[in-house]
Amino acid sequence: MSVRAKFKLVRREEGSEGFSLKFEPVTSGSPENDQFFKYTPWGELKLGTINAEAAREFTVGDEYYLDFTPAPRPS
Repeated sequence: MSVRAKFKLVRREEGSEGFSLKFEPVTSGSPENDQFFKYTPWGELKLGTINAEAAREFTVGDEYYLDFTPAPRPS
């Protein structure tokens, strides 16, 4: 089973240890966002990276799908 959520980047900061990205779930703005808010996880997501090129791929205000798919267990 997998779960898809939709989050919006609300803050991107650069600090001495790299970049911090803060995402919040979508709650409105389109019929699709209404559905995501109704049926998927809520909360906040904070990611960090030292890779400036990767951090530039994320734009404050843009929305992103987050797919949660179980990883295989080590054998």
